Amino acid sequence: MNTIKLWNGVEMPQIGYGVYQVTPEQCEQCVSDALEVGYRMIDTAQAYANEEGVGRAWKKSGLRRDDIFLVSKIWISNYGYERAKASIDVSLSKMQTDYIDLMLLHQPYCDRYGAYRALMEAYREGKLRAIGVSNFYPDHLIDLASNVEIKPMVNQVETHVFNQQTEAMKYMDEQDCRIMSWGPLAEGRNGFFSNALLAEIGSRYGKTIPQVALRWLLQRGVIIIPKSTHKERMAQNIDITDFALSDADMAQIATLDTGKSLFFDHHDAEVTKMFMGWR
Repeated sequence: MNTIKLWNGVEMPQIGYGVYQVTPEQCEQCVSDALEVGYRMIDTAQAYANEEGVGRAWKKSGLRRDDIFLVSKIWISNYGYERAKASIDVSLSKMQTDYIDLMLLHQPYCDRYGAYRALMEAYREGKLRAIGVSNFYPDHLIDLASNVEIKPMVNQVETHVFNQQTEAMKYMDEQDCRIMSWGPLAEGRNGFFSNALLAEIGSRYGKTIPQVALRWLLQRGVIIIPKSTHKERMAQNIDITDFALSDADMAQIATLDTGKSLFFDHHDAEVTKMFMGWR
């Protein structure tokens, strides 16, 4: 399994299973299936309401705790130092573990500094092996990283063939912060599953469109967490280490970049108002 080394020396799998939009009722079985086909990193969040399912699944798996890399995120309703501190303990309890491998701030809104102080404290106490952020644009990341003692180790942002985060990655590299993709398959938007270029490249390697897109991200050093509720597709999504795209393939796929989100812009005032309604 490919791994990515964070600046504090922690190595995390480069391929994991994401449980966004996996219902609490489905989660335990889906995570069990993912672990069975070979995933060793599971990405969840307080806002997904399925941390308990992740906890039950890994406990029943028979795997050792140190063989699994667990990721979660603090939601904005738990921002501020005291609330964030308490929420970390709740997440630990729900996931039935003494430590979480990577904990992120989910959004760049509200009292992110207070919440990040709680992350740093929990990191120093050994409750978290690594800390970071999610959905932080370059200005958000630079601002935070310049004013804290422990810089974010990971930034999870929308990253796929249509929104490649090329410029953002430059700033992450400056901060020694690794990029982690949410929505690596673009959630099927923009005609992803019928894209002619990805299909043509895939036909030459005997791979599917999703496998080509995920392999492209892998070769760029992006950490990926594809999600599916179907076991056979979970297996396909992880079966991307037995081939390599050529430089020409990589360059062709780079032309698909629109440079824009397919979901929402965190600098848009209406988007900010929307998140404020979700506190």
